[in-house]
Amino acid sequence: MIHQENNESWEQLEQLLQATEEEVSEAFVKVERIGERNQWKVIQAFQKHKVSDYHFSGSTGYGYNDRGREVLDLVYADVFGAEKAFVRPHFASGTHTISTALFGVLRPGDELLYITGKPYDTLHKVIGKEKDNSGSLADWGISYACVDLLDDGQVNWEEVAKAITSRTKVIGIQRSRGYDWRASFTIEQIQHMVEQIRKLTEDAIIFVDNCYGEFTELLEPTEVGVDLMAGSLIKNPGGGIAETGGYIAGKAEYVEAAAYRLTAPGIGLEVGAMLGTLRAMYQGLFLAPHIVSQAVKGSVLAAAVFEKLGFETKPKWNEKRTDLIQAVRFGQADHLISFVQGVQQAAAVDAHVTPEPWDMPGYEHAVIMAAGTFIQGGSLELSADAPIREPYIAYMQGGLTYAHVKYGILLSLEKMLKNDQIVIKPYIG
Repeated sequence: MIHQENNESWEQLEQLLQATEEEVSEAFVKVERIGERNQWKVIQAFQKHKVSDYHFSGSTGYGYNDRGREVLDLVYADVFGAEKAFVRPHFASGTHTISTALFGVLRPGDELLYITGKPYDTLHKVIGKEKDNSGSLADWGISYACVDLLDDGQVNWEEVAKAITSRTKVIGIQRSRGYDWRASFTIEQIQHMVEQIRKLTEDAIIFVDNCYGEFTELLEPTEVGVDLMAGSLIKNPGGGIAETGGYIAGKAEYVEAAAYRLTAPGIGLEVGAMLGTLRAMYQGLFLAPHIVSQAVKGSVLAAAVFEKLGFETKPKWNEKRTDLIQAVRFGQADHLISFVQGVQQAAAVDAHVTPEPWDMPGYEHAVIMAAGTFIQGGSLELSADAPIREPYIAYMQGGLTYAHVKYGILLSLEKMLKNDQIVIKPYIG
């Protein structure tokens, strides 16, 4: 039996979670319905392009005439409602993919304007500083500005109107909350942003960092007017199967410009050996809608349980979901560390490792990460991370199965209970 040495506490925790599951059952049904419809959309795209097993064969060398690669691009474009898309294992991370998209369409003298506040921490080095000799945007004479969100987490349109200039080439939107205590932006909100931006400028390219958001709603940003978006295959669309890579989708001219940045001008999407990665990319995309729904259900449960125990969460369990991430404000560093370490203990991989805060490259504060994953850095798998800074907010995401997320919550609560950081008895029958 699980955790026999502390059986009474474990049974209390299970009772708490089972009671909470009953309370959030209607929210679970809504998540499952979204997963079903996105699954059908993916299957229909496969069928439209007559995906067959010969599309899974890899190419070598230049990769000319790789039909599997070409059809995968077409499938992604259809699934995301985009004019064009490309998917490649050559992208090392979401940051690399986003960087490729931005460098593809920006030129010296242009400006990148983020209207959703500062972007995610790892993008700061891509933006860079003038003459930093790192090859950053700033190093190439591309300027950057951002408009902070209002206190209620909405876009400050008055300041956006002032910030847009003749140099503003790309207007960036970060869909997910990143390391901010704000709500992630829904597709409906992104559509409103597009409409507002077009009242201010017809020429700027609207770009969305779509990481963590794919398949959490029925539509994607490119289906509501966004010009260009990027994401990582070791997050949602890889389905926990793709071992690396990323995608860029949107209007054909901008996607092609990004392709020239990835390979070389004049080459673009015509080359790129896939080296045996195609089967995993196809199958990962097929699995993604269901696995994303499993992860979202786990986030709903986590929000409901921690709210019951007196912690603040974003989003709350009964609020609309638009990405994988569940934020919990712990208020104390030791509470946060216990939570993240508990998530690590629930892993099938590296459960014996105890994560500690460290100065991780690309981040401005020490970060603690629970990442017992089959794919290194795979954020569709159960993971949690947090910068060690006030007010000590942990960000949990992923879970290839709902049962795994539930187990992670249980072990985190058990660790916090053992450290006298929570009290369970008032919340069970």
